[in-house]
Amino acid sequence: MDKQTRKPVCVVAGVGPGNGAAFARRFVAEGYRVALLSRHSEFAQELAEKLDDARVYACDVTDAAAVAHTFEAIRAELGEVDVLVYNPGIGVWANVEEITAEVFESSWRTNVLGALLTAKQVIPAMKQKQHGSIVLIGATASRRGGARTAAFAPAKAAQKSLAESMARHLWPMGIHVALLILDGVVDTPATRKMMPGKPDHYFIQPHDVADNVMWLTQQRPSAWSFEIEARPFGEVW
Repeated sequence: MDKQTRKPVCVVAGVGPGNGAAFARRFVAEGYRVALLSRHSEFAQELAEKLDDARVYACDVTDAAAVAHTFEAIRAELGEVDVLVYNPGIGVWANVEEITAEVFESSWRTNVLGALLTAKQVIPAMKQKQHGSIVLIGATASRRGGARTAAFAPAKAAQKSLAESMARHLWPMGIHVALLILDGVVDTPATRKMMPGKPDHYFIQPHDVADNVMWLTQQRPSAWSFEIEARPFGEVW
């Protein structure tokens, strides 16, 4: 492809019917070629068929070999990555007595290790261009440990620390690393089923989250944001 006509490439890691799908739609609408990463690709494939320039890659982001293989394919088929949006997350609600070591480790691997593995795949090309964006989707659990977030809060706290470390190292190289903290319940078919009596304004709307992510990638380096929060007005904070 002629470099002058090359479309930018966005990788959305963690594609489901909420934020992941909204990110994909937003970046395609903005003129990106979008790689949809999902451990189970059925939903992502249905989504890709409705979008102009999206391709699905089945990938377990906690598996280093799988991540390396997937990004090798992305580079060959779509080009070097301009934006990485890291969205996977496991919300396990249990206290320290209830949680198992396996679940605790799984939460860490998904929220933190996967972020590290995917970021390392896109950093070299971004450094060479001195341009790129890595946006991680975080949670307010990263700031406090609730009684029933014995696995989720430590994993999100580690993710936040990793993101900050990455930002301090990579910003001088032209790579904008940012963390979007979500505070509230994302509007998905599953959350609506769990909370059928809640009004629309109770939920975070994925398309609005996607607008925030796009805005982060469009900021100018002299006034980059590292961490922003997104919550509906009804959320207690």
